Amino acid sequence: MKRSLQNAKVFSLSISLLFILLGSKQLVAQGSLQGTAMENESGLAAVGATVAVYSADTLLTGALSDSNGNYLVSDLAPGVYNIICGYVGFKDIRVDNVIIKNDSITKLDFSLLADSEALDEFLLVGYSMPLIGVDATVSGVTIRSSDLSKLNTGNESYKKQKENKNQSVSSAPLSTFSVDVDKASYSNVRRFINGGSLPPVDAVRTEELINYFEYDYAAPDNNETFNILTELSDCPWNSKNLLLKIGLKGKEIPQEDLPASNIVFLLDVSGSMDIPEKLPLLQSSLKLLLSKLDQEDRVAIVVYAGSAGLVLPSTRGDEKDAIISAIDNLNAGGSTAGGEGLELAYKVAQENYIEEGNNRIILATDGDFNVGISSEEDMTDFIEKKRDEGIAISVLGFGMGNYKDDRMELIADKGNGNYAYIDNLMEARKVLVKEFGGTLFTIANDVKIQVEFNPKYIAKYRLIGYENRLLNEEDFEDDKKDAGDVGSGHTVTALYELIPTKSKNRKVGRKLKYQSSSLTAVGQESQEIATVKLRYKEPNSTKSELMDKSIMNTAISFSATSTDFKFCASIAQFSMLLKDSRYLGTSSWNSVVALAKEGLGPDSEGYRKEYINILETARLLK
Repeated sequence: MKRSLQNAKVFSLSISLLFILLGSKQLVAQGSLQGTAMENESGLAAVGATVAVYSADTLLTGALSDSNGNYLVSDLAPGVYNIICGYVGFKDIRVDNVIIKNDSITKLDFSLLADSEALDEFLLVGYSMPLIGVDATVSGVTIRSSDLSKLNTGNESYKKQKENKNQSVSSAPLSTFSVDVDKASYSNVRRFINGGSLPPVDAVRTEELINYFEYDYAAPDNNETFNILTELSDCPWNSKNLLLKIGLKGKEIPQEDLPASNIVFLLDVSGSMDIPEKLPLLQSSLKLLLSKLDQEDRVAIVVYAGSAGLVLPSTRGDEKDAIISAIDNLNAGGSTAGGEGLELAYKVAQENYIEEGNNRIILATDGDFNVGISSEEDMTDFIEKKRDEGIAISVLGFGMGNYKDDRMELIADKGNGNYAYIDNLMEARKVLVKEFGGTLFTIANDVKIQVEFNPKYIAKYRLIGYENRLLNEEDFEDDKKDAGDVGSGHTVTALYELIPTKSKNRKVGRKLKYQSSSLTAVGQESQEIATVKLRYKEPNSTKSELMDKSIMNTAISFSATSTDFKFCASIAQFSMLLKDSRYLGTSSWNSVVALAKEGLGPDSEGYRKEYINILETARLLK
């Protein structure tokens, strides 16, 4: 079922949106419709599934399923109705001629089947709302865009970014940065666009948009931790320049060889979490992770609101009923004692520490810490100390309005963890099930990249993204300098826009591989355009390992590049368009979409198709 702006899909609308549709309409309190919505294959509750009630083709009312998949539509006049249950990523179920009787409850359950083509069918996914400034019609009912604008505003905070500039190879031949495998920016940007507005500029972190996707990178040899891959071609938005793609592929630990986990869920149950997109979605997300845990693993749950408390002591991972019960009994309310919660979570993790295991806190919150350890300095000092004691912290962000992206990015960065934003249950499945190993199991710490450019061929370079991850050149060899961590099977991608050298006799007075004060510098004879150096530490090691790879001056035509190269180029342009970058060149929404389609590839999971849909929506918003 295709959808346009004038035929928006109602089935993922929030209950508040349904109330907007109904306005002050009065219903006779005589009958009710009640049941559950469940995922057929997994048996998990379908959280946030929409049950819509129609009279003929007119939408009357509806309800969202809760964290257990239960829904209730009350105050229905006696009569015959058509009922449709919809859930993002699953096939719709329609039941016609459902009879509602006077003073009675009609039972109707739904068993939802996954739809492999669902992402291709949606123009908008996740928060399926009409674009701000556009009124949509759903089954004859008009949704006023003015009613929705407030959903994308509020007291959200993001770390300021200043876009990387062109650097001269003669004065700055080394480009050094920490890797970043976080993916929160992409799903957060998706939330804004699907909600009908463009994201704040500082919410767009190009490297996280690029690294959200999987790429066809060859795995490293058996004895290696990483494989370094490169690709060089023309820059699609500036034909005079080159585009260099650097990819890393980390070794993958088989599921059966993963170490035991000691996980402490640190859950925000403050009053700000009391909306469907926050605590109910969080509860269902955590249940998905349980499928990956067994009797060797340990799970505890700490909550914080007005105060912090232990609602589930450390429990074996195969005791799923006890864990699910504790999750289901969570309720939101109170202020946000984040600092107190952190202290208790680390205490529980330390008490149940597993030697050579994965000891990790998973913080799930909208980031609104306002009680306890609230200053960045105090919090980072505390988290870094615990990190050095072997306990990592990953962060799952939820919700909107008062979302504190900058605070959550900081916590994950300092705590040797990952940061993801969960905007729907499909994203939770991606992060916590599909990418389980990469999310929770580290194969390398303090991973840094340093690229040295040869002035014979390159006059200037610009690293696209990684603004928050830049390092000084001396930091590369400093094993005390903290950097990013990479999980099992993770890929990391970085792009450089390169300005070729016109003169072939460039030189500077520095003793590097390609530069010296002598006219007989190595760079004048070399056919290498650059060298990529990678430094990392094996887990539990304090001494770094070094890898390097030379890149030859053999650019291929853009038409001959891989689908991954084209796709990454599309994302880079998408990011620049969202930021109104000064380096846009000939980039346009048409060229971004065209490149994305060229780079679609097999796309077995449908994420690239979804990206194209998001592009189309963003183009209309822009």
